[in-house]
Amino acid sequence: MMTERTPRVLLAKPGLDGHDRGVKVVALALRDAGFEVIYTGLRQSPEAIVNIAAQEAVDVIGLSILSGSHLPICARMRDVIEEAGLEDKLWIVGGNIPHGDRPKLEKLGVNRVFPTGSPFDEIVSYLKEQLP
Repeated sequence: MMTERTPRVLLAKPGLDGHDRGVKVVALALRDAGFEVIYTGLRQSPEAIVNIAAQEAVDVIGLSILSGSHLPICARMRDVIEEAGLEDKLWIVGGNIPHGDRPKLEKLGVNRVFPTGSPFDEIVSYLKEQLP
């Protein structure tokens, strides 16, 4: 169930991944579903992403990772999120994530993994269910 305030979702492309068409389409789908979406652009560091999340008071931190570097990036994100005291934020990751790596990401604190090709309504439904 969502609050009366419009939920704010930060979408980011960490690391050296230069492909952002998919995350932009997800951003449009979330916006059309009633979310406020902040897109940080390409090649963001975990520190920059978490800094923007704090400044923008977002409810969700979403990463799109297609480069195969999701495990080291998310390990660093976990540390930076903890340092900033943002553990209460919903944290999702999407992209080319092998099935066997999903439990590893969840151990790092990722709340949900949406592999490439996940239906938009699945993402929207999950966020609406999880946000107070």
